[in-house]
Amino acid sequence: METRVALIGIVVEDLNSIDQLNQLLHEQNKYIIGRMGIPYSKRDISVISIVLDAPMNVISALSGKLGMLPGISTKTLYSKIKGE
Repeated sequence: METRVALIGIVVEDLNSIDQLNQLLHEQNKYIIGRMGIPYSKRDISVISIVLDAPMNVISALSGKLGMLPGISTKTLYSKIKGE
């Protein structure tokens, strides 16, 4: 199955959505290469970066599900290099 490396940038404005966000990420943990979270207390938000190596449908589905959570915004960047 063809995979791509992608970065999902997540901005968390509603901390009540964190449990759901973590559950969605846990469900796809076999594809996650790394995760970095940065709390920004001055604005009461958190910024999270998720790097994955996964099939395109998995990446887009995860990004879409995350973006539907209340107070969560996402943006996804894809590598042009494809892998198996």
